[in-house]
Amino acid sequence: MIRVPELLLPAGSLKHVRYAFGYGADAVYAGQPRYSLRVRNNDFSLETLAEGIDEAHSLGRRFFVASNILAHNAKVKTYLADMVPIMEMAPDALIMADPGLIHLVRERWPETPIHLSVQANTVNFAAVKFWQSMGLRRVILSRELSLDEMAEIRGQCPDIELEVFVHGSLCIAYSGRCLLSGYFNHRDPNQGACTNACRWSYGLHCDPQDGPVAAASASAASPRHPWADAVYLLEEGQRPGEHFPVSEDEHGTYILNSRDLRAVQHVARLELGIDSLKIEGRTKSFFYAARTAQVYRQAIDDARAGRSFDPQLLRRLDGLASRGYTDGFYQRHAHSARQNYLHGASQPGREQFVGEVTGYDSARGMLEVLAKNKFAAGDGLELLLPRGGCRVHADRVETIDGTALTEVPGGGYQVRLPMPPADYSYGLLIKYLDTPVDSHLSVAP
Repeated sequence: MIRVPELLLPAGSLKHVRYAFGYGADAVYAGQPRYSLRVRNNDFSLETLAEGIDEAHSLGRRFFVASNILAHNAKVKTYLADMVPIMEMAPDALIMADPGLIHLVRERWPETPIHLSVQANTVNFAAVKFWQSMGLRRVILSRELSLDEMAEIRGQCPDIELEVFVHGSLCIAYSGRCLLSGYFNHRDPNQGACTNACRWSYGLHCDPQDGPVAAASASAASPRHPWADAVYLLEEGQRPGEHFPVSEDEHGTYILNSRDLRAVQHVARLELGIDSLKIEGRTKSFFYAARTAQVYRQAIDDARAGRSFDPQLLRRLDGLASRGYTDGFYQRHAHSARQNYLHGASQPGREQFVGEVTGYDSARGMLEVLAKNKFAAGDGLELLLPRGGCRVHADRVETIDGTALTEVPGGGYQVRLPMPPADYSYGLLIKYLDTPVDSHLSVAP
C-alpha cells in the first residue's frame, strides 16, 4: 500500500515552527521544558509552547511535544503535575520513551496519542506489537534498521503508525543512548544535557603497562592480532594529562565522529510503508529547517506523483554545513562510509545563509533584509522562498537610509536590495560559495 508520509520537522523555537511550516512541513516536534532531551538548548517555555501549538492548529498542521527523558525518581515525582498545563494545550501527540512515564500518562490521560521515542530502540516487529498492545499510536523505529528490516516490520505490523529519521546527526551510540558526555563531565545525554562529546578532538596514547608491546608478548600464541588486546588511552583536547581508557572489539572502537544522515534518495521506497519522515535538528538554525523542509517536501511530492528522484536535491542539502553525509544503516554500508575520521567540527557547505527577508518597501521597490553574514554588491545570490527560488545579482545594496554599500558586514545589519513586487514571506538570502546549479530555480520570484 502507498502511504504518503508526513514530513516532520524539528522546532527549537517559534521561529523554527513558522519556517518549517512555511517551507512545507506537515508537523513539527518541540521539547517539553525539563522533560525532553534538549533541555540545554530549548527556547520553549509554557507560553511559547502553547503559542506554537495554536499556530500549528490554525494552519491545519500538527504539533508533537517531546517528553522523552529517561526519568530518575525526582522527575517522576513531579511529572504528572508538570504535565497538566501541557495537556491543556492539546498537543497532537506526546513523544515518550520511559515506560513508567508512559504508564502514568496512559492512566491519567488515556485518550492522548503517544509516539514511542527512538530512545526506546525499537528494532523488531515483536517490540512494535508490544508497544501497540500498550495503546501507543506510533513507534519511531531505531536508526539502526535497514530498508528491508523496516519493510518486514511494516508487513508484520500493518495497523500501527511507523516513523523513521531521514536526516540529521547520528549518535555514536545506539540511537541516542550515549554515555560519553556523562562519563567525561557528568552531563547525562539521557537527561537532556548532552555536550556532544563524540565531536571533540582526541589523542590516542598507549598504556605503558598494557600497550601493544606488552600485549604482543603476552599473546604470542593467540590467533588474534597482538594489538587487539592492548589498552589504549584517549586524551581529550581540552583536558591534557587526563587519560581515559578505550577498548576495541572485532567491530572497532566507537568513540568516533559519525557523518550526518541524509536519506532523501530513499523517500520513494519509504512511501511504501512509513507514516512519518523525521528530520533531526532542534538545535539547528531556522535556515536549516527551511532548506531541509523544502528539499524533503519536493522528494515526497515527486515520489507521490511518480516522478524520478531529482539528484539536485542532494546538492541542495550539500549547501548546509554538515560532517559529511551517509545514508546510515539504510543499506548497511561499511563503517568507513559512516564515520568521519578527519574532522570533528561541522564543515561549511557550498552555500552560506547571509540574510533574512524582513519586509518589502513597495514604494521604493526594495527588499528589506536583516544580514546574518557578509556579502557584497555583485555577489551571486539565491533568494530562497517556500515556492522555490530565484537567482539574485545584488548590483545595488543600500542601508535603510539609502546609503550605497559595497559590502554588507553581516551581524544584524539592516539593508535593502531592489526587487520587483512579490510575496517574499519567509524569504532567505543565500550566497553561493562555488558555481551554482540553476535547475531548481525559477526565473522570477
